[in-house]
Amino acid sequence: MCWALLAFMVSFNLFIPEMNGILKSMNAVEDKGLLFFLFAMTSALARPFSGKLSDTIGRKKVMYLGIYLGFISCLLYPIATLGIFLSIRLLHGLSAGFFPTGSTALVTDTLPSEGRGVAMGIWGTFISVGFGFGNFFAYYLKPIFGLDGLFYLAGGFALLSGFFILQVSETLANPKPFEWKFLRISWKDVLEPSVRPAAFVMFCSATSTGVMFVTSPDISEFLGIPNKGWFFMFYMTSTILIRLFASSMSDKIGRRKALIIGLAFMAISMVSLGTSTEWIQYTIGAILFGVSTGISSPTVMAWMADLAPAHRRGVGSGTLFIALEFAIMMGGAITMLVYDSTLESVPLPYFISASLSIVGVVYLMWHLRYRTSAT
Repeated sequence: MCWALLAFMVSFNLFIPEMNGILKSMNAVEDKGLLFFLFAMTSALARPFSGKLSDTIGRKKVMYLGIYLGFISCLLYPIATLGIFLSIRLLHGLSAGFFPTGSTALVTDTLPSEGRGVAMGIWGTFISVGFGFGNFFAYYLKPIFGLDGLFYLAGGFALLSGFFILQVSETLANPKPFEWKFLRISWKDVLEPSVRPAAFVMFCSATSTGVMFVTSPDISEFLGIPNKGWFFMFYMTSTILIRLFASSMSDKIGRRKALIIGLAFMAISMVSLGTSTEWIQYTIGAILFGVSTGISSPTVMAWMADLAPAHRRGVGSGTLFIALEFAIMMGGAITMLVYDSTLESVPLPYFISASLSIVGVVYLMWHLRYRTSAT
């Protein structure tokens, strides 16, 4: 399952560093934030459906649908004009709305409660490697395959993900055949109330990811770094290393205390990244970003698994990812409002993101004092 996740993450990250350049060639530089906003919007809209279907027809079928939509999107990108390109981002967002929901529910089904922090650390490591590999190695693969070839290669990684899932057993007991009535969504299919604390913390933390996705290729250019995926290599390396040493942290000290540490590192990293004027500080910021996600990402997923009832893990997983998508949408919206593709405009969106991480820290401290771990 981890290898399937890795291939899927590589698939939709392999061409991310080239997105801003593609828009520039289409005379649509002002739409940088819109690309990620649209992607996150349809991904969020898909979560209630993917969560409900994951709990009814099965985890694997939901993942297969995500893979299919991702593969089709990768084939369509090379032939797209601007309007169609933005429409494909909507379709690709649906893909990301289905696969992670089903896969996280499946993995949660298999984990013992006493080792979730460690297991989610392993799970999250494969996510980080997918992010880092796709973004960093695009710089080396593009001269070999060309821009269109990057999209087709990404489609190949989506198919590879499907191959790995063939080796995985379905974990939902008694999955039902698909019926159209399963697509009727009520409010209880959108949000699982028990996981709201984890979802709020996810939102506070992941807004930074939305800002970083839009701006990191530009910052590399501003600082004279040829590889637009430079950030992701150091982020990936540090997040893997921190998980080797801190994967069991939340199992030992508790989810909320671990998240306080993780979000504090996020605030520091965003300040470092936003004020960078040379590559050394930028690289340090990327490393700190990796430390933050290495601690907080598996911990917030483990907390969700602790909070969600067993029969609602699909919806609970969907709720957590809805928070993630809204955070990325927020990050994209912030950049559209305050970032004008100049180095001088970089600090403000990063400071706003750092402030949201601090809000998350304050909330966790309040929650630790006034709420039990199960609420």
